Amino acid sequence: MESELQGMVSQAVYDISREAPREKVIVPRITPGLMAMGEVDEQDSGEDEDFEGDDITSIAHGELEQHREIREYARIAAWEMPMLSKLAKPFVLPPLDKPLRFRYTTYMGETHPAAKKVVLEFCTRDLPDLTEAQRIKLVKLVGVRYNPETDLVKMSCEMFETQAQNKRYLGDLVDTLMAEAQDPSDMFEDVPLDFRHHKSKPKIEFPEKWKLTEERRAQLEENQRQRELRETERETAGTLVDGTQVIEQVLEAMTRNAPVAVKVEPPKGKGRQKLSAR
Repeated sequence: MESELQGMVSQAVYDISREAPREKVIVPRITPGLMAMGEVDEQDSGEDEDFEGDDITSIAHGELEQHREIREYARIAAWEMPMLSKLAKPFVLPPLDKPLRFRYTTYMGETHPAAKKVVLEFCTRDLPDLTEAQRIKLVKLVGVRYNPETDLVKMSCEMFETQAQNKRYLGDLVDTLMAEAQDPSDMFEDVPLDFRHHKSKPKIEFPEKWKLTEERRAQLEENQRQRELRETERETAGTLVDGTQVIEQVLEAMTRNAPVAVKVEPPKGKGRQKLSAR
């Protein structure tokens, strides 16, 4: 009797569990913190959901993402970039007390190994508080970084991770060179200047006689008129060779398998008229 009662209770519980609607358990998504950025999310490491035909493929999602990015940059170009003209400033030459020129390279937000490189240029004659002997000593110290034609010293640095660090290193290096050049204990007078590292490049200039002046333009127009006049005289005299007519004669002769005599007028002044059989 007890076993029958227990079976009836179990059957009733089973029937009730089948009739009762099941609620879908939604696990709340935990947003990773700052210390967990870049790590694999355990919530996304499970199996993919069954595809029920209610979504597009991953390639199509990539095309949509690219289209959104293009439209974003188009909006920036149309609405935000014209406003940059309000921030434009006229170019002003740097003052004489700032002879150092730094050059940077940017890749518009993209990571690139050359983005940290900083190039420094300065003219030795623009450096203040340097006598001629100290300037020559500075030229000897910089060595192959000196250009004797332009009197420019060019140095670069990319040892550090940021542009500010590389710029600071170049600035400290210039201060060290200035201190060494102003040191009177040894002026390197026994060391000669050596410019063998510099190879002069030939400067090709446009010839003066090739420039199109008003006289040269008039001469070219006169030569053009003379050529047109000679062509007109030859056409009137019937000595001008008609290329279309010659081709038609040759094609007609080829169909008959017979040679044809073509009269070709030689250049004016030299030579005689020749008949060529084709």
